[in-house]
Amino acid sequence: MHLAAHFPGVNATTVWADPRSRSQIDFSSFVHLARTAERGKFDFFFLAEGLRLREHNGRIHDLDVVGRPESLTVLNALAAVTERLGLAATVNATFNEPYELARRLATLDHLSAGRAAWNVVTSSDAFTGENFRRGGYLDRADRYTRAAEFVATARELWDSWTPGGESRPFAHEGEQFTISGEFTVPRSPQGHPVVIQAGDSSEGREFAASAADIIFTRHGTLEAGRDFYADVKARLAAYGRQPDDLKIMPGVTVVTGDTDAEAQERAYEIRRQQVSPQNAILAAEQLWGTDLSAYDPDGPLPEIDPVLDSGLVKGRVLYGDPVGVVARWRAVAEAKGLSLRQTVIETTTRQSFIGSPQTVAAELTAFVDERAADGFILVPHLTPGGLDDFVDRVVPLLQESGAFRSEYSGSTLRSHLGLAEPVWKG
Repeated sequence: MHLAAHFPGVNATTVWADPRSRSQIDFSSFVHLARTAERGKFDFFFLAEGLRLREHNGRIHDLDVVGRPESLTVLNALAAVTERLGLAATVNATFNEPYELARRLATLDHLSAGRAAWNVVTSSDAFTGENFRRGGYLDRADRYTRAAEFVATARELWDSWTPGGESRPFAHEGEQFTISGEFTVPRSPQGHPVVIQAGDSSEGREFAASAADIIFTRHGTLEAGRDFYADVKARLAAYGRQPDDLKIMPGVTVVTGDTDAEAQERAYEIRRQQVSPQNAILAAEQLWGTDLSAYDPDGPLPEIDPVLDSGLVKGRVLYGDPVGVVARWRAVAEAKGLSLRQTVIETTTRQSFIGSPQTVAAELTAFVDERAADGFILVPHLTPGGLDDFVDRVVPLLQESGAFRSEYSGSTLRSHLGLAEPVWKG
C-alpha cells in the first residue's frame, strides 16, 4: 500500500486544546511531521492550501487565525531536511498561471532530486477571488475546463526541454491560455512532478482519470470505497491509461490503543475535544445559515428551517443540500436521543480506523486487498506529533506482513508510487 501524511492545521479536526499541540506555522512543526513520515517510509508529505481567511457571521473564523503559509515555500525548505519523502503542495488552478506555477514546481523537483507533487484544486468562490486581480469566480463546469487546460499547458512547458538538456520554444493557444516563449527550468528528475487531484464529484473523477497520477478522496466504508475505486479505475481506459496509472488514496484518520476498547475510548474523547460546545454551535450555524448563539449545545436541535444562501459563512465549501442534511441530523438525533452537540459529534467527526495496532493494520490491509484503495493519506488530529504513534506501532506490523515497504527502493516520488516517468512529448 501507499501512505502519505497530511499536515494538520486550520480545520476543526485539529485538537488545539491538547497540551502537546504546537504551532501550525513554525518550521519545526513541519520538520517534525515530515521526518516522522520519512522514518515510516511514507510516500509523501501533503500540504493543503487556503487562499483567504474564512469568515463566520462577519468575523474571521477563529481556527484560521493560526495562518496558512504558502505551501511551495515550506516544501522547498523541507527538501533540505529530508532525503526520500515526496513533497506535495496544494496549489489552486483558478487563481494561478501555468508558466509561473510550472516553473515553481519544476524548481522544487530539482531541489528535492525528483520528489515534487502538485495537488490540483479549483475554486468557484467569489469571496476568495476578491484577494486576486482577476476577482470573481468560475462556474463549476468552467473551473474544471480551466484546470484541465492548466495541467496540459504545464506539461507542455515541462516538455519544452528535451531529456538531453536542450531548450525549445513553446507555444500554446487555447480557450483558457495563450502563451509562447521559452521555459527557464531544464527537464526535472521526474520529467513531470506527480499530479494529484482532490475531489469526489463526477467532474473530479473524470478529471483525475484523464490527467492525474493520484486522486485524494474520502469514503467512510469498505463498500463505498470499492464502488468509488471501481468507478474511477473504469474511466481510465477512455484515455488510453491502465488501472495502475492512477492511485486512489482516501484521506483517513486513525486512533490506536493497547486494545480495541481503549482505542474506542480515545476516539470518543478526541471527538469531544474536536467538537467543543462552541464548535458545535459553529457547525450548526454553517448548516442552518443563521445565528444560533442563543441555543444550548447540550439541548435539542433547532426547530427552525435552514436559511438558504444566507452568506453567514464565507470562504468555506457549504453543504450542497442543507435541507436534506438537517433532516438527516434530526433523524439521527431522534433515533438516538442526542443533543445538538452529540449530533454534531455523531455526524461530522468519525475516525476512519479505530483499534489496537493489530486491528488497524489488518483493516488498512483489507481496504487495499479488496480494492477499496491503493493507499491512504493520514490526517492526524494533533500538530505536529499526531503521526508518531502510527509510525511507531502500526507501520512495523504492515512491514512485517509485507503490506508496506521496509525501505525505499528508489529516490523519486514516482518510484515510490510505481509510476513510470512520463514519455517526452516535445
